[in-house]
Amino acid sequence: MTIPSHAHAITVRPYSPEDLDAVIEVFLRSIRETASANYNPDQIAGWAQADREVWSERRSSRPTWIAEAEGQVAGFTDLENDGHLDMMYVHPELSGRGIARALLLAAEQYARRRSLMRMYSEVSLTARPFFQRNGFYVVEPERVFRNGQWFDRFKMEKALV
Repeated sequence: MTIPSHAHAITVRPYSPEDLDAVIEVFLRSIRETASANYNPDQIAGWAQADREVWSERRSSRPTWIAEAEGQVAGFTDLENDGHLDMMYVHPELSGRGIARALLLAAEQYARRRSLMRMYSEVSLTARPFFQRNGFYVVEPERVFRNGQWFDRFKMEKALV
């Protein structure tokens, strides 16, 4: 799927194991550069951790999509069998160009083809406005403890019926 966006096209394709390092880089940079607007340095340090072996296994265990723009991996998302969107991250230098929207559309089309009734996710303070603009609503705020830090986030979902 190719979606024109401003001056550059966004291509969304399935994840390949060769994408692993680029996906990890997008994840780490997105947290360190984008999410740092809403979380403190200790939280960012606790969040920005990626075990290559675990990541390789997770990416291959569920549908994962890669967005490419300007000749590079611009973002990624995934979807578990029950409609849980576990991760969505966009490269900070390419944010605001429709990349997250293109990824969400790919995941949503996949979910609808499988007759899922909803998609849901645990969404950061940073990502909440994007998800709300795209039909998700807050089920409830939550506070979770990860890697020695507390994080405020939101359980959000979108009906697909």
